Amino acid sequence: MDGAGHLIRYPWAEGPKEGAAIEVAEGVLWLRLPLPMQLDHVNVFALDDGDGWTVIDTGFDSRRGRAIWQECLDGPLAGRPVNRVLVTHHHPDHVGLAGWFQAEHGAELVTTRTAWLFARMLTLDEQERPTAETLAFWRGAGMAPEILDQRANERPFNFADVVAPMPLGFTRVRAGEVLRIGGRDWDVRLGDGHAPDHITLWSRDDNLVIGGDQLLPSISPNLGVYATEPDADPVAEWLDSCARLAPHARDDQLVLPGHKLPFTGLPARLHQLAENHHSALERLLEHLKAPHTACECFVPLFKREIGGSQYGHALVEAVAHLNHLHRAGKITRRRREDGAWLWGAR
Repeated sequence: MDGAGHLIRYPWAEGPKEGAAIEVAEGVLWLRLPLPMQLDHVNVFALDDGDGWTVIDTGFDSRRGRAIWQECLDGPLAGRPVNRVLVTHHHPDHVGLAGWFQAEHGAELVTTRTAWLFARMLTLDEQERPTAETLAFWRGAGMAPEILDQRANERPFNFADVVAPMPLGFTRVRAGEVLRIGGRDWDVRLGDGHAPDHITLWSRDDNLVIGGDQLLPSISPNLGVYATEPDADPVAEWLDSCARLAPHARDDQLVLPGHKLPFTGLPARLHQLAENHHSALERLLEHLKAPHTACECFVPLFKREIGGSQYGHALVEAVAHLNHLHRAGKITRRRREDGAWLWGAR
């Protein structure tokens, strides 16, 4: 709830079944693709352009994913072609089948230059073992030795595992442009923090907003730092994005997010999405009255112990929040003998 007392509401209690669709507005279909992880789905949307469809995001590339899409193409999409695929950001659950739509269906790929470059680079960068830089980054975060030993000797996650080969060629989207999709004009506004140059679309003709992972209900997207840019500050980029998008938010807008359920009450949700991190930073600063590594900061950040498949996401998000406090001059860091950074309040 925000200061004016407006609630976040969910017009639908559950998402569409596999291979089916829910029409959330005239000519706008909501579909879901499964994900083999705790967050077990990604929302995708198909917008009716008359002579075919524009699809927003795609899900992972897998035999099952392609089969579900074929079921959707034959069923809810009524056999009409997918002429365009718009990818909101470069993460594999959103870009996974973009190349398949290009190569097999002749679709045009529409996205930002940053998203296309990241997705294509990461798809081509296939590794059998973690790089030396990644191992050093994990040591710097204070990864538990037994987890580090295990990960050092196993094949890491590769984009190529779940992202179809991406042909050369795409259509670039820039902030401030207006796109005509599904009989509507959409203002393009970009966010950052979860992914660079993340596309959000704001309809000029009705109350629809396509939010991707920038505008999620009930969960906060991961803000992570990686070995590619170990001193990055995605928390600052996220907070700046929330502030930048807030003046365009209205309570009546129906937000179509990348995960979970469509919702209204965007002003309150943007406030929450920023406040979640302000509160986490305050808890973290209190925790750092004694020095700690990043991997010793999970409990104050997430309010619970973290293990298993969530460990890696927690690690990169802990580093992100520590980098933010460090850049703000509120904490210092020093190298421990084993290579881990020890962070402490000034």
